[in-house]
Amino acid sequence: MTESLLERRARLMGPNVPTFYRQPLHLVRGEGVWLWDAAGKRYLDCYNNVPHVGHCHPHVVQAICAQAGVLNTHTRYLHETALDLIDRLGATMHHGTTQAILTCTGSEANDIALRMAQAATGKTGIIATDNTYHGNTALVSQLSTRKPPIGGYAKNVKLVPAPDSLRPVGGSIEGQAAAFAANVARAVAELEADGFGLSCMLICPLFANEGLPDLAPGFLDPTVQVIRKAGGLMIADEVQPGFGRSGSHFWGHDRLGFAPDVVTMGKPMGNGHPVAAVFATPAVMATFREAFGYFNTFGGNPVSAAAAMAVLDVIENEGLQDNARTTGAYMLERLRALRHPWIAQVRGAGQFYGVEFLTDDGAPATAFVADVIEAMVARGVILNNIGKHRNTLKMRPPMPFNREHADIVADTLAVVLATTPVRA
Repeated sequence: MTESLLERRARLMGPNVPTFYRQPLHLVRGEGVWLWDAAGKRYLDCYNNVPHVGHCHPHVVQAICAQAGVLNTHTRYLHETALDLIDRLGATMHHGTTQAILTCTGSEANDIALRMAQAATGKTGIIATDNTYHGNTALVSQLSTRKPPIGGYAKNVKLVPAPDSLRPVGGSIEGQAAAFAANVARAVAELEADGFGLSCMLICPLFANEGLPDLAPGFLDPTVQVIRKAGGLMIADEVQPGFGRSGSHFWGHDRLGFAPDVVTMGKPMGNGHPVAAVFATPAVMATFREAFGYFNTFGGNPVSAAAAMAVLDVIENEGLQDNARTTGAYMLERLRALRHPWIAQVRGAGQFYGVEFLTDDGAPATAFVADVIEAMVARGVILNNIGKHRNTLKMRPPMPFNREHADIVADTLAVVLATTPVRA
């Protein structure tokens, strides 16, 4: 009997290695916003933010190949490209976060960011939301709510209720910002009482995994005041919101209107090449460098830096941030025109969209959303779900996604919603 690819995967990788979809896709090629499977079927990618400027963009591919053919080594030797990249990215920020450590993954960047906050404050307490994800290291995984750490959460970690557009913290949209800040203040007080003190709060400025709630600029102002008063740092995880995805701003923290002390970034930075970074103010960077002897062999290598520089070229030269703004508005218009009794709310920010579904009695329509996702994939559109109850369709396509692609998604979704049986 011939061993299937899934069987071989289980034999070589072990059990319970995650795959998307009930019938996992065997992808073999990508170009722009399109993917092809082993049978030759084409899919519109409405999910992946890793190929930020499009799958296999020729300018990025050429930059990687050219640099790999000349030199690739680590940052204990001098090289200009890593410095050029830090300079170029630092120029897009406006809050003094101009110094950086280049890493390979967002997990590494967030791990460093948390340690930076602890070094800068001398405290160890960390605050995040109760439905977040920031990576896989031992320290960062303490913030994840999907798989609680073995032995339980560390006592220096406090998770506060996440903001929500339909079930707002505190009971009302108008009072949600103050209620969210009040919960953060309680967490600070508990950390102080337990002897940890506050080092930082780490958030995704779009609250993406929390369900992409609609939040007005200034929403975090009361929270930032609480954190600053306690002597803590604000850390912005830009892995999902960054690099122009929100359309209106290059960074999610600028869209939300707050000044972070530390900014992390990852997946989209190299268009699939493993490169990430943590930016900080010079004062915070100095305390980290004095407290930790940190070195990353592959972080900031010339090939990774060349890939990231090429991504910035494409964003600028092809106007992808502006495309996110205009296509995002059009896509939201198309999604909001859809009709289904269980559509509770359509939300979006640039090239990031969410459609939340609730049953007739107001319960999360989790099973229905799962069925919709499978039906969309069967019809050649790749997407997924987000939110605490996984009842919100998640669409976060590569940035070249345009009106033509938006029409394909909306038209396909209209058919799927009309033909998928409702079940909670």
